[in-house]
Amino acid sequence: MVSFRRFWAKREIVWRFHHRKWQRRATFVLGGLLVGAVAIFIAKAADLVQMLFQHLITVMPWAPFVVTPLGFGISALLMTRFFPQARGSGIPQVIAARHFSDPALRHDFVSVKTASGKALLLLLGLACGASTGREGPTVQMGAAVMFYISRFTPFRQPGFLLAGAAAGIAGAFNTPLAGIVFGIEEMSRSFESRSSGLIIGAVVAGGLTSLAILGNYNYFGTIHLGLPFGLSWFAVPLCAVVCGLMGGLFARSLIWVSDHSRWPGKTWIRANPVFFACLCGLGVALIGHLSGNHVFGTGYDEARRILHVDPAKVGMAAMPVDIGIGFGPLKFLASLLSSLRSIPGGIFAPSLAVGAGLGADAAWLFPHTPLAVLALLGMVSYLSGVVQAPITSFVIVSEMTQDHALIVPMMLASLIASRISKLISPQSLYHRLAQLMVERIEQQHLGQGQ
Repeated sequence: MVSFRRFWAKREIVWRFHHRKWQRRATFVLGGLLVGAVAIFIAKAADLVQMLFQHLITVMPWAPFVVTPLGFGISALLMTRFFPQARGSGIPQVIAARHFSDPALRHDFVSVKTASGKALLLLLGLACGASTGREGPTVQMGAAVMFYISRFTPFRQPGFLLAGAAAGIAGAFNTPLAGIVFGIEEMSRSFESRSSGLIIGAVVAGGLTSLAILGNYNYFGTIHLGLPFGLSWFAVPLCAVVCGLMGGLFARSLIWVSDHSRWPGKTWIRANPVFFACLCGLGVALIGHLSGNHVFGTGYDEARRILHVDPAKVGMAAMPVDIGIGFGPLKFLASLLSSLRSIPGGIFAPSLAVGAGLGADAAWLFPHTPLAVLALLGMVSYLSGVVQAPITSFVIVSEMTQDHALIVPMMLASLIASRISKLISPQSLYHRLAQLMVERIEQQHLGQGQ
């Protein structure tokens, strides 16, 4: 009788263990599906508001000089008063949230309120012509979805935020592999073996949601180009060095403005956030006018047009006439001004557009190299220079275009650009901004404790 009771007791323990294991898996899959749905909603809404802004400037070409500064100021005001943790990209907030084990400290970074404010202010910025992207905010919103779900589970799993962030990238770009690599390389800088299967499950669920609703698409379309050995290979180190320096300068500028150190200029900026945001908006409007209205928004359309030029043409003759030379530097300035005041918005898509423009400008030196090849090298190099995550950079670009023939040149360019960027910005942009957020929270709690 005793043996029979022990047998059933062991069976009950085993059943409970497996039940909890499958419950955990189901929770991550459900979260991934929801994150994918959020990513699709943000993508559609972002496209809509950008289309409305483009229609506005077609009817009233002078509108950006009013709408853009006003929109930047309103966004800064709402962010400062109601959504302080919705500023900027959103990726540093998720990294900072993972630093804390106390759910109460994590809450401000990935709460439903913060995620809602992020979505609202992101769309407001794009509707006013801000040169920002939606991918970083989708990461923060994805982490917020998973954090909210975790509150109703009977277990505490360390991979919830990481899975939400990775699923956000996968859903935003329809790049599941890049989502996994992003979670490993950028979000955690390590890989928790016990969470790996759960995180991959969430990423797959997010990718399936995008696949089911939007179909099997490539973000920038399919490109089949190669780089044969010869003089064209000199474009790899050139694009890597130039774009790496530019990416490092961009990262260093954002870190400098966000740093705690006191300098008269930064003191004035912090004392007048709304006015400074309006000045940045006015600068974006001026740059937009000089560019023929091509620097507003994510830059997706411009980058796609550069990548899909007439294959029969090479050099600058292949460059779209209305975009022209100089798009890369102008887009760089517009993205920098849009990010300096930390108006909610990502830097992934604008970085890809900047890189495409900078790479295309190299056609002056490599007139016989396909323009799309130079643009791809510029995209992967500049993105790697900004975020200093070389593996994520070349995986995400190659997965967006399905161009496997350029894998080796893009890998090389990404690695060189990341190293060059560290000469300008020794600290990684996302992790340095996250560190500053953590220090700020710890100082506040230390002050409250005293």
